Amino acid sequence: MDATVNPFPADPDRRAIWTMLVERDIDAFLAADWSMVDGDFVKEGFMGLHAHGSELPDSWRLAFPTLEVYRDEWLRQAAETAKVAYAEPLRAALFRATNLRDIDLAGERAVAHKKFDGTVARADGGTDVLSWQTLYFCRKVDGVWKLTGFVGYMPFPMGRPRKG
Repeated sequence: MDATVNPFPADPDRRAIWTMLVERDIDAFLAADWSMVDGDFVKEGFMGLHAHGSELPDSWRLAFPTLEVYRDEWLRQAAETAKVAYAEPLRAALFRATNLRDIDLAGERAVAHKKFDGTVARADGGTDVLSWQTLYFCRKVDGVWKLTGFVGYMPFPMGRPRKG
């Protein structure tokens, strides 16, 4: 299946969440244009945790206590990405590396499990490795799915077998 095709054609809720968190997010990020996604958030009470690549919840931090703090970091990352010369179309590579198949729905609330698992070839011969996951918390507001917060930058895959 083409990675740019929404995998939920017959499920309007999951289709809308996928469009928001994959298609619109990638396109806005590549354009470094926050206005393309600004309407996707519940601003009041928004917060985001940064896992810093750790499986240990005690090390996760409230790095984004407001939407404005998250917006500024998102724009910083978009600007940094725009400075890199890639050896392949970046949009296609981001879609290829993104997996959003698990979306838990409970009435007008949802948790979307977005995973990044892939690589992007850079023009300098190097490779950017995309290997993390985010849990996005969503709520339907006036019939439209919006983001209320997230736990992001968790390792992917997560969960090693226990010893002993």
